[in-house]
Amino acid sequence: MKQPRLPNLHTPQRGFTLLELMLVMALMGLAATYVVFNVFGVNQSDQLKKEAQRLQVLVDMASDYAVLNQQQLGIRFEQDDHEYYFVFLNDDDEWEKITDETLYEAHVLADPFTYDLNLDDLPWDTEEQLFDREMFNENFSLDEEGVEIGNEEDRKLPPPQVLIMSSGEITPFTLTMNYEPDFGTDSPVYYQILNEDVPPLKLEGPLELPPQ
Repeated sequence: MKQPRLPNLHTPQRGFTLLELMLVMALMGLAATYVVFNVFGVNQSDQLKKEAQRLQVLVDMASDYAVLNQQQLGIRFEQDDHEYYFVFLNDDDEWEKITDETLYEAHVLADPFTYDLNLDDLPWDTEEQLFDREMFNENFSLDEEGVEIGNEEDRKLPPPQVLIMSSGEITPFTLTMNYEPDFGTDSPVYYQILNEDVPPLKLEGPLELPPQ
């Protein structure tokens, strides 16, 4: 029976082949990419796109939900907090947050991102003055016994800026998500979500300049 051949310790070592060198260089490149990814995080443009796609899909889903359940829904945008959430109109004709579906609860954009909302070509804060229910409650919510004005627990939610009807129609709006770095080599990036009454919503981007 033949014995297994042992390596010859006296055989001179050969050099690396070109293929082996290319493999080593490829592995080093992957390792460098992994380090860069972990140090600097994900690409901000890609992350902003995901934020825009999230809202686009949620609004389309909410429109379908409104039709199937014959429910009036809405979207409330809190620009100062970079936040938005979905609401529904209850049996008392008051707006309530949707709390039994995690996807429709309040969502805050990541810190470097902001958004601008326009309703029928008007900035949302202008439109806000027409529907300032919170201000009305604070000043005129006295009952016969003279309860405290502006009680936090009694304060109703302000109305949504965007309405989703039980017919599936959505009030026209345009929302621009922005990435405008203050420093570094990154360039500004913008994504725009547009609605013209009937879904699906349109998503445009990445844009190098803010939409006019």
